[in-house]
Amino acid sequence: MRKIIIAIDGYSACGKSTTAKMVAAKLGYGYIDTGAMYRATTLYFKEHYINLTNPKAIKEALDNIHIQFMYNPKTDRNETYLNNLNVEDEIRKMYISENVSEVSAIAEVRKMMVAQQQKMAKKKGVVMDGRDIGTAVFPDAELKIFMEADINIRSARRQEELLSKKQVVDLDEIKENLQKRDMIDTTRVEGPLRKADDAFVVDSTFMTIEEQVDYVMNLVTVKIIENHLRLMEKYHEHND
Repeated sequence: MRKIIIAIDGYSACGKSTTAKMVAAKLGYGYIDTGAMYRATTLYFKEHYINLTNPKAIKEALDNIHIQFMYNPKTDRNETYLNNLNVEDEIRKMYISENVSEVSAIAEVRKMMVAQQQKMAKKKGVVMDGRDIGTAVFPDAELKIFMEADINIRSARRQEELLSKKQVVDLDEIKENLQKRDMIDTTRVEGPLRKADDAFVVDSTFMTIEEQVDYVMNLVTVKIIENHLRLMEKYHEHND
């Protein structure tokens, strides 16, 4: 059966990336972490002291940013490379989380990232998660998911994630960061975070990752079958 594009949008720390990775693995699809792309861009901006109010400096910086994803068999994960340097661990640190939404809100940044994301998924068969995948990047994606969860649960999950990477951050600081990111993400002009009209909502507050993956996989099965039947119907109409 023909492959599809699966767009997963939603708030930070709802389980988007983990769910997307596991769904992609089960389907044998490619996984594209758009959040990592914005984080890598934020890292470059921080390291090169790019003024976010200087359009010329931003354009010059973007011309020098090259992002790739490479699979690491030792860690069994796709890792983010910025200009041929593995930055996977660095971009997950709190100082990047505190600045990524502001960088993501810049129109030129989003235009470049969207163009790269669309190119990556040209042949379909991908699972992509982010903020505007189902609304701006792939408005015609065959399956769209929108994930949300209680802010306190999200904060606890993010703290647990940081602790697993030996980063100790106060829970209140994490909650404040998530609330700030929510505000910026939902109110920015370029590619704001919002649910696509035809997206399925997944509230992961009381769901395990396995339950999230199973739910999405059930939707994938239905969408793939529907897509196949639609193509067969068009084929028969054309040949009648």
